[in-house]
Amino acid sequence: MGKQKKVVLYSSSRCAKCREAKQYLTAQGIAFVEFDVQKSRRGAKEFARLNGRAVPILLIGGDRLDGFDRRDFEALYRE
Repeated sequence: MGKQKKVVLYSSSRCAKCREAKQYLTAQGIAFVEFDVQKSRRGAKEFARLNGRAVPILLIGGDRLDGFDRRDFEALYRE
């Protein structure tokens, strides 16, 4: 997929879409940093700063993806 962008995942352990995103990133060999917004004080703070309403939120380089859709992620990751 070309040059790797920094990927940050804001998630929750109860979130099925979050698990799907983690499985996809891991399977593709894409490095990412994860913050559980319920267990991580820093994650909760960043989630609030982002005006997060639901998880997952992915930051891909300078872009943001609310929710997880493989095609949407790939489009942002490849830009």
